[in-house]
Amino acid sequence: MSFLQTLTLILAAILIAMGINWLYFYIQGKRSAKVIDQETFRQGMRKAQVIDVREKKEFDGNHILGARNIPYTLLNNSIGSIRKDQPVYLYDTGKTLSVRAANKLRKNGYKDIYILKEGFNGWEGKKKSKKVT
Repeated sequence: MSFLQTLTLILAAILIAMGINWLYFYIQGKRSAKVIDQETFRQGMRKAQVIDVREKKEFDGNHILGARNIPYTLLNNSIGSIRKDQPVYLYDTGKTLSVRAANKLRKNGYKDIYILKEGFNGWEGKKKSKKVT
């Protein structure tokens, strides 16, 4: 087997693994949360806990007005501060971290979980940025 054939097989295996990983998270996301559009998100956010799962630096730079920041990396430590009796609205830059956060929440008994379809990058509603002093 030549070097080029070996390299092609390795690259094909990597691409297949990436595809399986994507499919796994897609299916888990469908099981854990409902993906909603901006308008639905905006209409329901007053009755929900809006959580930005991006890192604090990104949140401080700009975030959806009314959201609180619980970075995905700290979710295990902060999960107790999220109420189970209210809907949970999640968002991040896209939706990858939100899907992972929804999976963790579902495994901890949360049922009413929603993810912003286009994430913060697609948000056209009110935003807030922290003023630097």
